[in-house]
Amino acid sequence: MAERRDEKLGVMVCGHGSRDDNAVAEFANLAKGLKTRLGDMPVEYGYLEFATPVIRTGLDALRAAGVTRILAVPGMLFAAGHAKNDIPSVLNTYAAGHAGLRIDYGRELGTDTRMMRAAAARIEEALAQAGDGVARHDTLLMVVGRGASDPDANSNVAKVMRMLWEGFGFGWGETAYSGVTFPLVEPALERAVRLGFRRIIVFPYFLFTGILVDRIYEHTDRVAARHPQIEFVKAGYLNDHPLVVETFLERIDEILNGANLMNCALCKYREQVLGFEGEVGLAQASHHHHVEGIGTAGGDHHHDHDHDHDHGHGHGHDHGYGHDHGHGHDHGHDHGHHPYPHADHPLGPKSLKGHD
Repeated sequence: MAERRDEKLGVMVCGHGSRDDNAVAEFANLAKGLKTRLGDMPVEYGYLEFATPVIRTGLDALRAAGVTRILAVPGMLFAAGHAKNDIPSVLNTYAAGHAGLRIDYGRELGTDTRMMRAAAARIEEALAQAGDGVARHDTLLMVVGRGASDPDANSNVAKVMRMLWEGFGFGWGETAYSGVTFPLVEPALERAVRLGFRRIIVFPYFLFTGILVDRIYEHTDRVAARHPQIEFVKAGYLNDHPLVVETFLERIDEILNGANLMNCALCKYREQVLGFEGEVGLAQASHHHHVEGIGTAGGDHHHDHDHDHDHGHGHGHDHGYGHDHGHGHDHGHDHGHHPYPHADHPLGPKSLKGHD
């Protein structure tokens, strides 16, 4: 990551914050892991709310270290209201108040292949602990996302689930959410039970622990108690898996290399998304200023923040757009491709034989 002679680079990792001390500690550890990998480059971190340091404090520390160009990345899996609106608002306000300081904002972790491999590792760990007594075709994977009032972010959880389902070759895959949207974990698991699989793996696609991850596991236990004939396996969340750190490094590098493409094609603030048509072009503003630093670090603010703080504020910066020219048709003949790894899936191609 080269820097020009007239600038000094620094990295700012922007998190949401949590009332859970363990979640805050895990975020801090990840930021320290990034600092180790980046050598002499200054790295700071901060939160929107419920924990300290707040983002502004981290930015102050970078300026004090002589940084003139800050590479800011959201410490978030997907781009919903926090990544699209709240963090940019804080960064833009800060930059406007400090002449000569440049802040470039990176994109969320997203559905990167590294993230998929990190997720797969957590599932593999859970499978190893559970044993091989149940075949993968008799196993259902339930991927649980945080849940947001942003359909683009929610749809990405479903994409993660599909990639993991297909990658492992499980018998079935389902998606659930810990809050805000639907289906929630308990009703989703009750539906999944009816499909008749012998084992259900519940995987929270979360970076860090916290009340929502605890709730996912609690709801899993409730359903498991009602259905003792099914084995329920609780996989661990992502945390600071080395491939998560690698993805953060890639996002930082993208800022410098000009390939920083946040997905604006399905952003409800920019485009007419079904059900959210009234939110196009709303003004960008952060509502987190009144709760910065309150909560974990000894504050007395008792607002329950389990819901998504996406109140429809737009984001006024230009991310740039990529173009997907993928071919979605089925040739129906062999061009020498590698064999499909799950051609023998009981609900796959073989099940269609005799129905042509």
